[in-house]
Amino acid sequence: MSDKLLYENPLSTRYASREMLENFGDEKRFRLWRKLWIALAESEMELGLPITKEQVEELKAHEKDIDYEKAEEYERKLRHDVMAHVMAYGDAAPSARKIIHLGATSCFVDCNSELIILRDGLDILLKKLVNVMDKLKRFALRYRELPTLGFTHLQPAQLTTVGKRATLWLQDLMLDYENLENLLDHFKLRGVKGTTGTQASFLDLFDGDEEKVKELERRVVGKLGYNKVYGVTGQTYPRKFDYNVLCVLSQIAQSAYKFSNDIRILQNMKEVEEPFEKSQIGSSAMAYKRNPMRSERMGSLCRYVLSLPVNSAFTASTQWFERTLDDSANRRIVNAQAFLAVDAILNIYLNVSENLVVYDKVIAKHVAAELPFMATENIIMECVKAGRDRQDVHERIRVLSGEAGRVVKEEGKENDLLERIAADPMFEPVHGRLSEIVDARKFIGRAPAQTAEFIEKEIDPILARHKDLLGARGDVRV
Repeated sequence: MSDKLLYENPLSTRYASREMLENFGDEKRFRLWRKLWIALAESEMELGLPITKEQVEELKAHEKDIDYEKAEEYERKLRHDVMAHVMAYGDAAPSARKIIHLGATSCFVDCNSELIILRDGLDILLKKLVNVMDKLKRFALRYRELPTLGFTHLQPAQLTTVGKRATLWLQDLMLDYENLENLLDHFKLRGVKGTTGTQASFLDLFDGDEEKVKELERRVVGKLGYNKVYGVTGQTYPRKFDYNVLCVLSQIAQSAYKFSNDIRILQNMKEVEEPFEKSQIGSSAMAYKRNPMRSERMGSLCRYVLSLPVNSAFTASTQWFERTLDDSANRRIVNAQAFLAVDAILNIYLNVSENLVVYDKVIAKHVAAELPFMATENIIMECVKAGRDRQDVHERIRVLSGEAGRVVKEEGKENDLLERIAADPMFEPVHGRLSEIVDARKFIGRAPAQTAEFIEKEIDPILARHKDLLGARGDVRV
C-alpha cells in the first residue's frame, strides 16, 4: 500500500501501463547489468583470459537473485551505484568476485542496459502505434463516404468526408511510424569500449592483441542479442541518441495532440464523440455534461512530452570532451517519463479511436446549413447552360445569398437560400432540380477514393508487416 504522505508520480499511479513501468523498473535494469557482466566474463574466458567455467557458471546461477538491501547498503557507503552492485553480486558469487566487471567502466553496464531499455520501450510503443493505426483505418473506411463540412481557419469550407478526415490523423501516425522504424533500424549498443572509449584496458588485458579486443566486443553484444555498436564513443553512448528518441516521441505526441483537439471540437459540435461510459460523471455540478476527458487528458500529456526534447538537446550539447556526469540525474527523469507519458497517450488513443461515436444526422444538418452557399457556383453554371447571362445570374445569386445570410445570422433562422432560388424566375432552368444539384455527395470530390487508395497503398502494407501485433485495446484506468 502506498504511503499517502509521499509524492507519487501520476505517470506511474494513473496513466502508464504496467508493461512500460516494468520496462523502466529497477528489476529489469539490474538484471541487465548482471547479463552484461556474465556476457563479458564468458567472452573474456572464451578468448583466453584466466577466468574459469565454474566462475561463469556461478555468475549465471545468481543472475536473478539480487539482494537489493545489500546493494543499497553498499551504495550508501561507496556513493557509487555500479560498484555497489558489483560488490553485492560478488557476495552472491564469491568465486567470481575478483573477475566481475574486469576491464570495464561503469558505462559498460549503465549505457548498454539503458540502450536496451530504450529499444524495448520503442518496441512497446511501436505495437501500440500500429494498433491505433489499425483502429483509425477501420474508422476511415467505415465513414469514407459520409459527407461532412471541411474547415479552414475553423470556418466552414468545401465538403470532405468523415473517413477522409480520419486519414489525416492516420497519415500523421504513418510519418511517426516511419521515423520510429528508422530509429530502430539504426539502433546500436555502446559495446565494450573502456573508460574513455579507447579500449585501452582491454588491449592491456589481451597483451596488445587488437583482434581479440574487437572479437570481445562482437561476442558480448552478440550474447545480448545485438550485432551493431557505435564505431567510436567517449565514456558514454552519444547523448544525441536520446535526443533523437525524444524527438520521435514528441512527433507521436504532436499527432495525438492534433487528434485530441479535433475530437474536442467535433464533440462541441455534437458530430463525433469520444466514448462516455454509462456511470461516468462529466461534471460535479452540471450533471448533463459529457466532457471529453479522454481527449483532454491526451492533450495534457502531449503538451508535457512536447517540452522534453529541448531538455535532451541541452544534455547532448553540454557533454564536455569524453563525458561529464551532469547528464545522469537528468536522464534518469526525462527518458523514463517521456516513455511513460507517450505510453499513456497511446493507451488513450487506442481507447478513443476504437470507440468513437458518429452522429450522422447532426453532421447532415450542419452540411445542409452551409451547402446552399457552396452550391451557388453549380447553380450559376446550370443556368448559363440554359442560356442565362452569367453576370446577371451571378449578381442575382449574390443578392439572394446576402439575404439568406442575414436571416441566419440576425434572426437565427434556417438557411433559406434554396427556397429563394426556387421562387425566383431567373433560376427557372434549375427549378425542380435543386435537390439533385445540392446533393452533398457531389461536393466531396475524390474523398472516398482517396481514403481507400491511401489505406491500400500506404497503411495496409504497414499493418500486414506487423499483423502479429494487432488486436491490442486501450485501457483507461481512471
